[in-house]
Amino acid sequence: MSEIVTALAGAGPLAAGWALHGMWTWRRLDASRRDPLSGLPTRAAFERQAARALTRGPHVVLVIDLDDFKTLNDTHGHAAGDEAIRSTAASLNDAFAHRRGSVAARLGGDEFAAVVPATIPAALPRLLDGLHSLITAPFAYQAQTLAVGASLGACYTPELPVRSLSLALGRADEAMYAAKRNGGGWCLADGSMPVRVTTTGQRTGRRASAAGRRSVR
Repeated sequence: MSEIVTALAGAGPLAAGWALHGMWTWRRLDASRRDPLSGLPTRAAFERQAARALTRGPHVVLVIDLDDFKTLNDTHGHAAGDEAIRSTAASLNDAFAHRRGSVAARLGGDEFAAVVPATIPAALPRLLDGLHSLITAPFAYQAQTLAVGASLGACYTPELPVRSLSLALGRADEAMYAAKRNGGGWCLADGSMPVRVTTTGQRTGRRASAAGRRSVR
């Protein structure tokens, strides 16, 4: 009996060591899946999580690109650009904090993506308006108040001919470029048509506001 107790006592530190090693390994693995600047998942991690999410029901897939990001870097320095990236990531986290099942990521540079559960198509404009407002809100940097514009492209997955993440991202990317050509704001792609999108005329606070919607073919 004493031999068993002794063996168990000796195994305690070893088990604790393995537990710490496991925790350290998990943290390193988790860090490798996240962008170090924004703290958001990387492209590869996002694609895995988003592909699984799309199997669970209707979603809206978003591609987001910051406007005038190079100008911000050239004018205020790359540290200001880094702060804009962090501010955008914080806006995405805030926007989706209460939307269970949402996944947001930094794809690289000043481009982001997200997949958000959405069961009511009529609610999409409000979601996109709110997200655009959050991203383009001014942020503080070295006693200055700075801001960037943003172009958002969205694709509603139930309208796709097949439920495919790559197809949804492609349609959302096309919509994002349509929004950018229109001066910013957001565009909602027609999932059944690769080139037709509906866009708001919304601009950032640094640009004139234009009301109405139009189709780009």
